[in-house]
Amino acid sequence: MTKHWRISSISGVLLAAYFIPTWTMNALRIMVSPVHGLYERPNISLALFISDHLQLNALSTMRAAWLLALGRLTVVAFFALFVALLTRTRMRENGGSDEALGIALGIGSLISFAGMVLAAQAGEPAALKLHATELLLLLGTAIVLAVERPAPRPGALLRQPELLHNA
Repeated sequence: MTKHWRISSISGVLLAAYFIPTWTMNALRIMVSPVHGLYERPNISLALFISDHLQLNALSTMRAAWLLALGRLTVVAFFALFVALLTRTRMRENGGSDEALGIALGIGSLISFAGMVLAAQAGEPAALKLHATELLLLLGTAIVLAVERPAPRPGALLRQPELLHNA
């Protein structure tokens, strides 16, 4: 069973082990108390950008916070789907779970990159380090996923006429 694990699958599982609990708790805090959850460290850069540059009212700020929570929960859902698809051996061998991982990496990278840019603009070094680290984790796994191909089956290397002559 362990011979069918690919590097991108292992890296994706490790990312899921970090992002599922962390981003779920962060999104739940925003959903329970949007303004308070928005002004916590992982979201402070977006909160400062909304208050300083966009000058939104309270209801629009809550909607922006809920949109951020929805984006984070979407990434969590795709990571959970990826982990669920990995439990099937055939899906893991054929790379059938790569789509879910790719979507989670894409949306998560977009959210982390936006957070990093906004944290740099707002002058929040702790939030900048957090978002930069998350972005590097996501991009590293995306590169491994893009380069790595599913392992071919042992009989798939030979074409049909070659199999007949070898018999």
